[in-house]
Amino acid sequence: MPNNNPNRLRVLVADDDRDTADSSAVLLRSTGHEVRCAYSGAEALIAAAGFHPQLAFLDIAMPAMNGYEVARRIRAAAWGREMVLVAVTGWGRPADKQLASDSGFDHHLVKPFDFESLKAVLAQCAGGGGGASRDSASQQPQQPQ
Repeated sequence: MPNNNPNRLRVLVADDDRDTADSSAVLLRSTGHEVRCAYSGAEALIAAAGFHPQLAFLDIAMPAMNGYEVARRIRAAAWGREMVLVAVTGWGRPADKQLASDSGFDHHLVKPFDFESLKAVLAQCAGGGGGASRDSASQQPQQPQ
């Protein structure tokens, strides 16, 4: 099946919850993007170094190497400085968003995020403005009471 998406992106999805990673990948592929999945922080670094995605969705709470460390390591590599990094997490307090930004993330999405938030990040990235203004497509936190 040909890909008719003129804004096709290379996207990495990293989450230790395989169902979450795989379902996110299916959604992204259905919108015409080339997607690779990683199920740990170490796998995410290997995949990013070889695949050179334009956009990476990184779960923060991965064991062994969390998303903050993955983001710092990606940003330290020449090939990762322009990559758009999206923190995907259940944590949405202002301090959590600041830590994500300090670690090199461009956007912060709180789980569960809606399709509109995802589309906003994709549109910014496809339009060339993905990392230009940090947190511009962040979803407001949905804290449990």
